[in-house]
Amino acid sequence: MKIGYARVSTDEQNNSLQVDALKKYGTDRIFMEQASGKTKNRPELKRMLDSLRPGDTVIVWRLDRLGRSLKDLIELIEIFRVGQVTFISISEQIDTGTAVGELTFHIFASIAQFERQLNSERTKAGLASARARGRVGGRKPALTDKQIKLAQSMLMDETITITEVAKHFEVSRPTLYKALQKSI
Repeated sequence: MKIGYARVSTDEQNNSLQVDALKKYGTDRIFMEQASGKTKNRPELKRMLDSLRPGDTVIVWRLDRLGRSLKDLIELIEIFRVGQVTFISISEQIDTGTAVGELTFHIFASIAQFERQLNSERTKAGLASARARGRVGGRKPALTDKQIKLAQSMLMDETITITEVAKHFEVSRPTLYKALQKSI
């Protein structure tokens, strides 16, 4: 079965251009959606994915109608591949049922992997640079050294419980335990 997916982002946009192209391509059914491509909460996309069967073909007018980010597109195309569903983008002339379409998919996947690796390298370099300047990443400690010493002295009194000390400093018991362990 040929299944079309058309999406517009706002009420002001019209999906007739997409629908006409999908009908011309011979789709048997069209799922139409009004939602941002950035969100994964798209009910019609979910309905379409749930309706897919091996041998089906998903057709879109343009890639950006299916998803905005390359990562999301790759994930969806992988879902299609695993489900033995062919994917066609009319404007970009991508057809994963052909050798060239499959190659195009792998090029996209490689680019996405490259992008993830670059982001990871940039993050690591930024953290290393910050550490070299004496900056420490992560959250600010829940308790100061002075508060930890005060908590320790409070706990020396057998009538005061760990729960009471945690409430006094407005932290959870596990947070208090961790702070006390680090001070040892």
